[in-house]
Amino acid sequence: MNIHALTERFPLVQQLIKLEPITWFNPNVTSLSDALPYVGLSQADVADASARLTRFAPYLAKAFPETLDAGGIIESPITSIPQMQAALAERFGQPIAGQLLLKLDSHLPISGSIKARGGIYEVLTHADALALDAGLITEQDDYANLLSDECRAFFAGKRIAVGSTGNLGLSIGIISARLGFDVTVHMSADAREWKKAKLRQHGVTVVEYEQDYGVAVEQGRQAAEADPDCFFIDDENSRTLFLGYAVAGERVKAQFARMGVVVDAEHPLFVYLPCGVGGGPGGVAFGLKLAFGDHVHILFAEPTHSPCMVLGVHTGLHEGIAVQDLGIDNLTAADGLAVGRPSGFVGRAMERLIDGYLTLDDQQMYDLLGLLNHAEGIQLEPSALAGMPGPVRVCADTAYLERMALPPEKMANATHLVWATGGGMVPAQEMAKYLAQAKA
Repeated sequence: MNIHALTERFPLVQQLIKLEPITWFNPNVTSLSDALPYVGLSQADVADASARLTRFAPYLAKAFPETLDAGGIIESPITSIPQMQAALAERFGQPIAGQLLLKLDSHLPISGSIKARGGIYEVLTHADALALDAGLITEQDDYANLLSDECRAFFAGKRIAVGSTGNLGLSIGIISARLGFDVTVHMSADAREWKKAKLRQHGVTVVEYEQDYGVAVEQGRQAAEADPDCFFIDDENSRTLFLGYAVAGERVKAQFARMGVVVDAEHPLFVYLPCGVGGGPGGVAFGLKLAFGDHVHILFAEPTHSPCMVLGVHTGLHEGIAVQDLGIDNLTAADGLAVGRPSGFVGRAMERLIDGYLTLDDQQMYDLLGLLNHAEGIQLEPSALAGMPGPVRVCADTAYLERMALPPEKMANATHLVWATGGGMVPAQEMAKYLAQAKA
């Protein structure tokens, strides 16, 4: 690859190589109606995913008592963070127009991260297909029956594998083991030790690698290909994972309705999603676009050391280029975002629907983690803070706002939703280390 020619054509790439924090607003963003054919999925597909999660709700309510109060539905609250809004404005010298909210996927039940959406959904979809095919259940049955010894013995003869930086493996490992599957998680070097330990506590086989996410995924894929009874969950290309995340859109819409939050032409919504390989943020973004149409504007946030999605989309090379090709090391404290090569499926499907991309360095993630803890008493893991500078970057970019026909009077009515992707299961001693990294 000729890096000089690439940087000549795409000057932004030179900034990525220098590890400079960037904000890039996509000039090719278009309407949902124009972009939908490129996604290859529809509202009906998301409705099918929602219906499957509803069928599994009785099972989840019994298998995981922490979901009982919600009737077996895995969902997180949205909370207002006005003190953080004021702290961000003061820190960056930029007022944030409208209101700032936080989506607490960091505290989702079962596995404490956004991966509790897609990862758990894909395992449930696989279990559903196997159980229906074996005649263990029908769609009209009470899915709590899957807790029976007969069903667990059946699943015990089947294997599941996944490659992960941490949180996806945690969600897939916990739900697979509870169903009875023999499950193996291939963990990259940047995965946190406490996540590996928690998986082993659930009876999950953890295979560790000294290399990054891409190697863990490839090794997991190869192991599964050699085993006809092994189902490999492919975070890079899975449409099932994507749909599990997409259900979040209709749920946020219902939450907003209960909260009295209006989203329309005069009340724009901005959502800021941390991005690793792209499956989680891509699926959530798709669901949000289906729920709110062109009134929602979405930005992906990545570490300066792992800017794979903005690199792939900006150059149009998608999975054809990795950050390592540019000499970027892909080493970041944001373990869930430590991905060098983006999902080509998500990049191509969503490139016309994502308004922009931003990057930030590890120290800023730690600093924002400390700021949020001080301002609101909310504790997250570093990667979950990646989207927090988003409202400041949006409100500061007058050219973007003018291009999108978002004058000050509309921005005064804006809602900014930062998606907190993980942190609810972080052990206290680990959280203390994170907070110690934050500069006052």
